[in-house]
Amino acid sequence: MEIDRLNFAQEQMLRKQIRKAINIVKEKRDAGMKEQLLQEAKLRQVIRNLISETTVGAGVPEKMTGRNQLEKVLKEIIKILEEEFKQLTTSTEQRTSFKNHILNAVKNLLATERVGPEEDGVVEDPIAEQEIDIEVGDEEDEAFIDVRPDAEQEIEVSPEDEFGIEGEDKTGRNFAYDAFKRIENQIMKGYEKLDTPEDRDIFYDYLLINLDLYFKKFEDELQQELPEPSVPEPANEPEETPEFSDDLNL
Repeated sequence: MEIDRLNFAQEQMLRKQIRKAINIVKEKRDAGMKEQLLQEAKLRQVIRNLISETTVGAGVPEKMTGRNQLEKVLKEIIKILEEEFKQLTTSTEQRTSFKNHILNAVKNLLATERVGPEEDGVVEDPIAEQEIDIEVGDEEDEAFIDVRPDAEQEIEVSPEDEFGIEGEDKTGRNFAYDAFKRIENQIMKGYEKLDTPEDRDIFYDYLLINLDLYFKKFEDELQQELPEPSVPEPANEPEETPEFSDDLNL
């Protein structure tokens, strides 16, 4: 019986040492997580400082009309984009989707203005443009009986779906759609005022560059406003009190 009590005491001591070792490992792990969060915060600060040094129209050649027009347009649209972007606080995926949809929409908006028939290397042939009336198969068309009217009905697609990018978050898409509707006229009017190819190139290229930089700036500012993820404190397990059987004869 004396041996049983001794073994039990040794077992309790071993358990205590194991719990102590586990707590030490947890403390080291949690300390490592806190250090990682601290390093990430420092990195965000560095990025924010770099972006804050970027002014409107950064990198754009000075004394160009395209730069002046770009600066005017950015001042009109950035506040709108910031307002919509910073409402998306549920997840990074929503904000990434917002950014991607805005950049894609701007590219599509100006694409038709930037590409003309001669820019594609296609020379219009006035003869080829003439209409040639050749009636073929009129009798076949009249004889055709359409028994599948539903097959040719067009599927209605919402404006948001047409605007969307496959695979991107739909909440971010919807916010981007509303925001773009508020800024597309300013962008188009600013671009259409420019006729010189150099000015148009500057406006287009640096509009996209600056939008991307501003989205990075918004994200960094939002990270500073959102609460830091909490690191759970290690739970101290209560020490077990040895229980002796009533049958033991002490």
